[in-house]
Amino acid sequence: MDAGDELDGAPLVVIEVDAAGVITRWNRRAELVFGTAGAAAVGRAIAEVLPLVTGSWAALAPSDDAPRVWPIRRPDGVWWLEASSQRVANGAVRLYGHEVGARRAAEARAALESTLLAAIQDNLEIVVWAVDERGVFLHQAGKANERAGVPRDFLIGKNIFELYKAQGNGELIARAIAGEPAHTRSAPLYGQYWDTWYVPVRDERSEARLVGVSLNISEAALAELELRAKLELVERQQAVIHELATPIIEVWDGVLTLPIVGLVDTARAAELMDALLQAVTRTRARFAILDLTGVEVVDTGTASHLIKMIEALALLGAAGILTGIRPTVAQTIVGLGVDLSRVVVHAKLRDALAHCLRAGRG
Repeated sequence: MDAGDELDGAPLVVIEVDAAGVITRWNRRAELVFGTAGAAAVGRAIAEVLPLVTGSWAALAPSDDAPRVWPIRRPDGVWWLEASSQRVANGAVRLYGHEVGARRAAEARAALESTLLAAIQDNLEIVVWAVDERGVFLHQAGKANERAGVPRDFLIGKNIFELYKAQGNGELIARAIAGEPAHTRSAPLYGQYWDTWYVPVRDERSEARLVGVSLNISEAALAELELRAKLELVERQQAVIHELATPIIEVWDGVLTLPIVGLVDTARAAELMDALLQAVTRTRARFAILDLTGVEVVDTGTASHLIKMIEALALLGAAGILTGIRPTVAQTIVGLGVDLSRVVVHAKLRDALAHCLRAGRG
């Protein structure tokens, strides 16, 4: 078997051109790859059979350097030929090569992903990190490192289980390394608050077994804490206001007074009744004076609420007494037809208190 037969059956693309750039050899592998028969290629200029996207075949020359990559224009796109060259007889040059389009596409994807990752790490308040199956850091970078005071790559080589043992999430990280995704919210570390996503890596080609993305949410967390503190203050203030709105006073042993001010609607009447009944139960009072001096307007609903409070007091064994009814309120009650015949009524708080004292002695 001569060298020509061996080259014809070689697994690499073999193309030979003379000093004028005309193809003199085109093996079977070239036929398969380019879809052009040897008879159709031999005798034609290589620039005609394999037009380049950039550059010129005139630059073809033997070299001791690494193989060159030639971008060949094809009907279905660009076909990348990586080939080394060898000078043969009569100034001819022989190319030995193979297609590297898939490799170049993978390299381009990897470069793009690297660019995207760098853009995310350098511009967002995050830290991207990775550990191996033992929990040893392989990667640690991100803009949020600066705020936390942790230099880039500072954690590389350190063990996450030993370094953050006090955080108490070692079991969660171990499960994540084993393949169980996880997410922790608003965890304090390095004086900041972090939301962290734990992403298991299942690619056996990679040394990493867990990738973490830690988002610095300190501003939002502090704003939430401040809001909670304000809400707690408002709740405490509301409790004080509520107590001031229902100031039940024990004016004498067994005698309570409840000054009522303003409009008494259904919701407020329920609050007043609940507070008054609890006070009566707690103090075992026998009398409860409802002072209406601060009530300027009475409607059917208000009158009904007052009657219900007095009836509820009676069920607890206490007598309800109305006092401080204004003339306009009295006229309204009469006009509404409210029956107060069974209710003890006095003009002034002093008169009502005197009534309670006399009844108590009796």
